[in-house]
Amino acid sequence: MIQAPDLPGWAALIVALLVLSGAAVTLVGSLGLLRLRTFYERVHAPTLGSTLGMALIVAASIVCFSVLRGRLSVHEIVIALFLTSTAPVAFMLLARSALYRDRRGDV
Repeated sequence: MIQAPDLPGWAALIVALLVLSGAAVTLVGSLGLLRLRTFYERVHAPTLGSTLGMALIVAASIVCFSVLRGRLSVHEIVIALFLTSTAPVAFMLLARSALYRDRRGDV
C-alpha cells in the first residue's frame, strides 16, 4: 500500500485550496454547458472552465511536488501547454463546423 506523502501543513493547505478552486471553476464551466441555450453559447463556458481549472490544478501539482522533492518541479507545465492548446482548438473546430452546417441549411 502507498502511504500519503508528508507535506507540511502550509503546503497541504495551498495544494488543497488550489485543487478545490480548480475543481469549482471546472464545475462552473460544466454547469454553463447545461444552462446556456444555443450551441455557440455552450462552447464558450466549458472552454474557459476547463482551461482555468486545469491551470489551478497544475499549479497545485507544481507546489506539491516542489515541496516534496525540495526543488522546483515544472514538468507539469508540459501537461498545461498540451491541454491549453488542445481544448480551445477542439471547441473552435466544433463551432466552425456548426457554423458551416448552419450556413448550408443542414439540420
